[in-house]
Amino acid sequence: MEASNNNNRSLLSKIATNDGHGEKSPYFDGWKAYDANPFHPQRNPDGVIQMGLAENQLSFDLIQEWIEANPNASICTREGVSGFKETAIFQDYHGLPEFRTAVANFMNQVRGNRVKFDPDRIVMSGGATGAHETLAFCLADPGEAFLVPTPYYPAFDRDLRWRTGVNLLPVVCESSDNFKITKEALETAYEKANLANVKVKGVLITNPSNPLGTFLDRETLKDVVNFINDKSIHLVCDEIYAGTVTTGDEFVSIAEVIKDDPACNLDLIHLVYSLSKDMGFPGFRVGIVYSYNDHVVSIARKMSSFGLVSTQTQHMLASMLSDDKFVENFISKSRIRLACRHDMFTRGLAQVGIGSLESNAGLFIWMDLRRFLKEPTFESEMTFWRIIINEIKLNVSPGQSFHCSEPGWFRVCFANMDDETTMVALWRIKSFVRKNRNLEIKTKKQFWQNNQHLRLSSRRLDDILTPHRMSPHSPLASPLVRAQN
Repeated sequence: MEASNNNNRSLLSKIATNDGHGEKSPYFDGWKAYDANPFHPQRNPDGVIQMGLAENQLSFDLIQEWIEANPNASICTREGVSGFKETAIFQDYHGLPEFRTAVANFMNQVRGNRVKFDPDRIVMSGGATGAHETLAFCLADPGEAFLVPTPYYPAFDRDLRWRTGVNLLPVVCESSDNFKITKEALETAYEKANLANVKVKGVLITNPSNPLGTFLDRETLKDVVNFINDKSIHLVCDEIYAGTVTTGDEFVSIAEVIKDDPACNLDLIHLVYSLSKDMGFPGFRVGIVYSYNDHVVSIARKMSSFGLVSTQTQHMLASMLSDDKFVENFISKSRIRLACRHDMFTRGLAQVGIGSLESNAGLFIWMDLRRFLKEPTFESEMTFWRIIINEIKLNVSPGQSFHCSEPGWFRVCFANMDDETTMVALWRIKSFVRKNRNLEIKTKKQFWQNNQHLRLSSRRLDDILTPHRMSPHSPLASPLVRAQN
């Protein structure tokens, strides 16, 4: 068998047979554990609960209501079939004009209409994955590198590196500073690359952050822009979670910062966006490259031929996203529901003394399990992660798969399931902690003294989830939930 595998590998390309996809990461191993034994409340109540998938499933009822009220938006209905032929034969890689306009307007609304995006700079791609790879191809040659603050999304190693040959170099951010991106950390990473004779072509940031669930303040963004301007390197800003921010208008887009900075070289600024997270449409594969560099827009549009969004999808979304009343209602209600679920989960964890990084964006929390490790090592982190997978039966993602510099942090996704499944997950965690005396928790007072950045509250869920923050399908009044609390 081994000889056969070696022979097959010799018949294929180096790209096809290397490990650049990154599937050997524990991030993907957790998914495999779920796929092998998926939880279902009736058919498999002891299965693994998927908490490694950053999906937004909390507002699909709003989407469904719009679709039912607008059957003409689809070319596959009686009301919309008259547009079938024209849509089916359209193949221009520029995309439908009405689609680009609608996406640009949606990007405006998500950012509070404080900035305006130009539809002519909207370039389609097969999801954010394709958008990142397209920019990597446009901005760097094989062997050149981007600096990426840690912790960062594990699949960036696939998206930007696998087929392009581009390197990613970590900018180490630490929990003692709430994982803030600092000028010192950027300079250190840049100088380290220089010493290794690696050419740095840019910086890649995620704002809001995956996995931290935080967003960058204006001053930090200014520091990053000043850094890339000084070095004459690119800035790629991933803002795919911009619409998941739950604190009003506090989120600051890179587009706002450069608008107020006349010294900024706009040719160095590029955004990645998608509808996978804010709208909950990962299956539609709608990714966007938005560049302020005319040459990058032109080249990326040619490259988009390898990952276009289907015209059927463009047609429907153009109609949906052009409905300003629907978009405004969706953004508002989605944020309320995400905030509710975030509070529900973090405060449930706090009942057994588990804290997390203070956050207000994204579809996940950055959970602090450092004190549960037998030793402060990544080996110990993996040991405890296997307990979580095999005994508690939750697929959460260990920090080392996000290149975190400190063991004991885990990303937990909370928006890809219903309230009942969330409560089962919380019940499993609580039961495990309470049954293991060696995991006795510290007092709330001790945690706040030692971890000022952690979110920790011991109030019961019944007390803190006020009616206006609750999901419309919340099971919190059910006998099952009362028993679990």
